Amino acid sequence: MNTLVKFIGVLILFAFEVSADTAANFDIIANLDSGPGNVTVMDNGRIIMSMHQFYQPKYTVVEYKDEMLVPFPNKELADADSKSELKLDSVLGIRSANGIVWMLDNGMRSGVTPKLVGWDTKADKLHQVILLPPSVAPKDAFVNDLAVDNRRNHIFISDPAGGTNAALIVVNLATGNARRVLEGHVSVIPELLDLVIDTVPVQVKDKSGKLLRPHIGVNPITEDLNNEWVYSGPMHGHSLYRIKADDLADEKLDAKALASRVERYSDKSISDGITIDKDNNIYLGELAENAIGVISADRKYRQLAQSPDLSWVDSFCFGTAGQLYAVVNRLHQSATLNGGVLKAKPPFYLIRVKALAAGLAGR
Repeated sequence: MNTLVKFIGVLILFAFEVSADTAANFDIIANLDSGPGNVTVMDNGRIIMSMHQFYQPKYTVVEYKDEMLVPFPNKELADADSKSELKLDSVLGIRSANGIVWMLDNGMRSGVTPKLVGWDTKADKLHQVILLPPSVAPKDAFVNDLAVDNRRNHIFISDPAGGTNAALIVVNLATGNARRVLEGHVSVIPELLDLVIDTVPVQVKDKSGKLLRPHIGVNPITEDLNNEWVYSGPMHGHSLYRIKADDLADEKLDAKALASRVERYSDKSISDGITIDKDNNIYLGELAENAIGVISADRKYRQLAQSPDLSWVDSFCFGTAGQLYAVVNRLHQSATLNGGVLKAKPPFYLIRVKALAAGLAGR
């Protein structure tokens, strides 16, 4: 009997130590009054965030500065007339490179045309606006996240759309041309997996009032630091895929040829945003377990951190000195994903994660 008691005690102690170790792998660096969307950290340390449209924020993009959130790029433009070319409606995806902050505006709050907006922080002026018309972003598009490829002067966008018509969007920044590719391919469409967090299923209410469990297509997307491979996968899916950036950027490849270049890379959890470090470790949220996971270069997945504070951890991005940032926004408790009932309450979090290796600021 004493042996059994000691054994149980060892198991409890081991479980506590594992929990304590994983909880120690991140720090909360800011409490936020409204739910964040995505985050990017510039190479000069500036922290820019989108604010999630599910929480109806006053400003869709902000800068975290002096422990406050201030409108980005500035209050005058943020308050501009809705007809302004720069007026930002519903930004989620946000990345930065070479002083340019790229903001992906899905336009869904006001029903306006989705667009990609680049703001030059060095010159403090508009850099580029690229509209994404219906031929590229159909009626049910939900352009969500992006990867910036400065080597090819391209941006790759994930669009989960309606699920079966999920796709990637390839934008040539030099020409402004945007193409919709891999629509309906196995690498972008969702699997029939329900997301359940803390025993509560994620549910949306349709127009008739019926509760449905959504299955969301391609969402997480990133590119390695050598600008060789683009990694992406359906949010509701247990597979991560990759394709060479050269192939995605090649306008001469037809749909069949491009599809043949996609390869399954690894297992993954149901996850939102991702990023990658210099050693090709890929970081992602394990939404169902309130956890952060990592896929190492040997393509094996493991948990890096787990805590009740990691309640829908999203949008990983490296900053300076190898620091890895992410946000916690509890989207499953928003009215949109909780059957019309708002359960989420502040504070939401900006966190810093202990990465296994350094990454590239802004990515």
